[in-house]
Amino acid sequence: MSDTEGLPPGADPDKASVARMYDAMLGGQHNFGIDREAVAAFTAIDPQVRTLARANRAFLGRAVRFLVEAGVRQFIDLGSGIPTQGNVHEVAQAASPGARVVYVDNDPVAVAHSASLLADNPDADIVDADIRRPADILSSPQVRKLIDFEQPVAVLMITILHFVTPEENPAAIVAAFRDAVPEDSWLAMSHATNQDRPDTAAAVGQLYRSRATSPVTARSHAEILDLFAGFDLAEPGLVHVPLWRPDPEDRIPDNPSEYWVYAGVGRKNR
Repeated sequence: MSDTEGLPPGADPDKASVARMYDAMLGGQHNFGIDREAVAAFTAIDPQVRTLARANRAFLGRAVRFLVEAGVRQFIDLGSGIPTQGNVHEVAQAASPGARVVYVDNDPVAVAHSASLLADNPDADIVDADIRRPADILSSPQVRKLIDFEQPVAVLMITILHFVTPEENPAAIVAAFRDAVPEDSWLAMSHATNQDRPDTAAAVGQLYRSRATSPVTARSHAEILDLFAGFDLAEPGLVHVPLWRPDPEDRIPDNPSEYWVYAGVGRKNR
């Protein structure tokens, strides 16, 4: 059986999947030859792409722990991808048993593996949906069952909005979720930038346009900051991903701008 014969229904055998590429970058097993070929091309552009992916994943864990400490017990993880080590429900429920998590993705492999992983977890579920349609997500049975919109909610947009083009209006997507959650809710975001390494960002954008299911739109620090409209950023603000509240044992890179992803966490304005 060929590699692509293992693709589930709905998957495009001629395009690398954003979710499966990220799984390959993190050393996961739920990816295919077409995804690994795209990651190899990505690595030729930026040899530290796997290091960057791990740094982004580590930020997710730190952000979730920070949010639990801030009193959040409900999470909506948009563009959650394929389950791997340090999933949101694992981190949140380890810190606060009973924390509730709704994952959202539209990649068939990500949805299938998430559903299998969460089958015995009453406090976590997966929605097969596209973040470009917030109303579909917010009205889904999974969200209605697990998320209480009278209590604080953390919306996670981890390396997902740079797959939303300007024409698809990422600010409106953020606003839809912001307006749906109550006071004391939070937004955690990481986003690729074209500010520090514009040539790299342009080459990666071309790679995703030609090989993957979604194009990449890297944005400037100011443009990413604008996406936090209606949220007050927690310290240290919007910074390169390894600089956001690193753990004591974390190594701080000599040149953080080599990690061309910004990260931040903000509380909804009162």
